[in-house]
Amino acid sequence: MVKLTKKRSKKAGLPPGTLIHIGEKKTEKIRITITEYNEGCFYEREAKSIEECLPFKDKSRPMVAWINIDGIHQSEILGKLGEGFGLHPLIVEDIMNTDQRPKIEDFETYSYLVLKMVYFNGKDGEIVSEQVSLILGQNFVISFQESEIGIFQVIRDRIRTNKGRIRKLGANYLAYCLIDAIVDNYFIIMETMGEKIELLEDELVREPTPGILHTIYNLKRNMILLRRSVWPLREVIGGLERGESLLIQESTRIYLKDIYDHTIHIIDTLETFREMVAGMLDIYLSSINNRLNADIKVLTMIATIFMPLTFIAGIYGMNFKYMPELEWRWGYPLIMFIMSAVSIIMAFYFKKKKWGHTTYKPHAHYNKSATPQS
Repeated sequence: MVKLTKKRSKKAGLPPGTLIHIGEKKTEKIRITITEYNEGCFYEREAKSIEECLPFKDKSRPMVAWINIDGIHQSEILGKLGEGFGLHPLIVEDIMNTDQRPKIEDFETYSYLVLKMVYFNGKDGEIVSEQVSLILGQNFVISFQESEIGIFQVIRDRIRTNKGRIRKLGANYLAYCLIDAIVDNYFIIMETMGEKIELLEDELVREPTPGILHTIYNLKRNMILLRRSVWPLREVIGGLERGESLLIQESTRIYLKDIYDHTIHIIDTLETFREMVAGMLDIYLSSINNRLNADIKVLTMIATIFMPLTFIAGIYGMNFKYMPELEWRWGYPLIMFIMSAVSIIMAFYFKKKKWGHTTYKPHAHYNKSATPQS
């Protein structure tokens, strides 16, 4: 099961700016990929050391540089990168802490963004969240990922094939493209969750089983993780759009507004799903309670029918010597006839009153067509 919080106890008592990785190490070796481009050409290579990245901080370079780092657990490498690009020690500390809340911090020469990238774990179908940190400079973007997921592969393909405007605009547009790729991935997650909820609705209407309860709780847990990632993301995008940072050009703010609208749409869909899952949980519990009540009602009817039979059998089981029916030849058949008649009369009475009939049906209370759609 994916943990919702990361342990911070190993940083207790240490001075601010101490570089300690908090989170799960998801790659053995850090991989550094450098992509440099302009409208006319581009270069792409894998760096062997952090020193190869340092020349790209020069503002006079005519090309945009994208430095992508997969793996954030080696403090010596990230510390050297931070010193080379003039990053504040607290920023490098936040990059290595994977339990950060999505946020944006503006400095004089660069901006620091924290985002959450989510995807489905192929093993158990749970949602996994990974932290993505972006450093936006005048003519460079540095992206930090916990592992090499491949969500930015579409951006690399656009740079290689020169599709769209990415090679015509600056580093701020590249940062927008990276953020857009993360937000678009949320739509894929929401579509998959919507399909799961629809299948769960059908199963809940047909036959609510204990396995459905486990599925509902998994969905609620995934939605909590999504909500923690998406709600702060709205603030980050809004801060970029409305901020006064000189690193964001006016032409890029229009695209950021589009991402902001997408984020609002994701939040609305997520809240709708949360209401639907909460309603499904109530219906499941009501169904189980009504089923239990129906079973108890049947057992109560059986006990009620056997009460007079037990009374009659108890009377003639007292073994008194002077009981006239004990010596009568037809006494036993008469008692059996009376007991059978009492049972039949009571059963007919219960059937006429419909005491043994349960009228509860899940679909009578839960109409799928009436649920709000995303």
